[in-house]
Amino acid sequence: MSPAERMTPDSFSRRVLDWFDRHGRKHLPWQLQVSPYRVWVSEIMLQQTQVQTVIPYYERFMQRFPDLRALADAPLDDVLHHWSGLGYYARARNLHRAAGIVRDQFNGEFPRDFDAVTRLPGIGRSTAGAILSLACRQRFAILDGNVKRVLARFYAVDGWPGKSAVLKQLWDLSETLTPHERVAEFNQAMMDLGATVCTRARPACADCPLRDDCRAHATGLQSRYPQPKPRAPLPQRQTHMLLLVSEQTAYLERRPAQGIWGGLWSFPEFDSREALLALCDARALDSAGLETQAPLGHTFSHFHLTITPHRLRVKNPVFSVMEGTGRWYTLGRAEAVGLAAPVQRLLGRLQPKTNEDRQHGANGELRETGPRSRRA
Repeated sequence: MSPAERMTPDSFSRRVLDWFDRHGRKHLPWQLQVSPYRVWVSEIMLQQTQVQTVIPYYERFMQRFPDLRALADAPLDDVLHHWSGLGYYARARNLHRAAGIVRDQFNGEFPRDFDAVTRLPGIGRSTAGAILSLACRQRFAILDGNVKRVLARFYAVDGWPGKSAVLKQLWDLSETLTPHERVAEFNQAMMDLGATVCTRARPACADCPLRDDCRAHATGLQSRYPQPKPRAPLPQRQTHMLLLVSEQTAYLERRPAQGIWGGLWSFPEFDSREALLALCDARALDSAGLETQAPLGHTFSHFHLTITPHRLRVKNPVFSVMEGTGRWYTLGRAEAVGLAAPVQRLLGRLQPKTNEDRQHGANGELRETGPRSRRA
């Protein structure tokens, strides 16, 4: 029997809590004035996104939407505007939709029942456990990416955690180890331990309270656990965007509610330059002045997108609006609409050059904010 297998749940949790009392993070914005709403918003923002990236977004979000009713009553455009740049926009849409459900079905009070919480859009088992344990001190286990890494290394759990059998094994371990007392501190400690000590690359094993009984540390195979998802080369996709400009405005259209950048505002998009030109002809737009700009790259988790922008100046925007809902966006003004990072970058190209623009150049690679591991 290995040391990890001999360690009791009480011994495990005691070591983790002792470490947390000395080294854990206790002054993050959502740890102040704790409420289910504040913890919920933080948990959604922290999915796939690092703590230091989240903090300024969280603070601005809380200033604009200080409570659940304020979020539920706000226009989706305003919510997406305050999420712009954070990436993974389905999180914001689900957050807004769930807030409306809580307002209408729970009288604006975030539910304390686990099943009711998991039925809300965008909230799974681990997120529900985090909200109810951190905000309500109910005993629920969690299993975010950091906790998976700690447990997979400590017990040398083979296999990719996305596989159901591996995931079940990790959930069983998390359930067993979660104490009945100080559950909020324990769950926060496990997340902190994975984020600051048991990191994906170059874990600080010398600082870990579990190192003496960790099977991965004993064998020097920390990098083996947890096993990463088998990855195929990212598919490459191409798109063309029409940057219609008139004076100090640019034409934007709202994207469909579902799919990439759902509900955000973007430039009209086309599969090919020929399709873009055909649209110009159909709308009586003089394409002779069409200027093709340097491509812009944007990497999602499951494909890489190359955007070719085509700029066209028009004299009378009133008669240049395409079919469907559109708007003329004032350049240089932070209007309260949701914009994906590449669209923000392209809007920046339409404004006078700044020193920062010159430093970065016209051709840049963008990636959705937030790496696959969270809370670092």
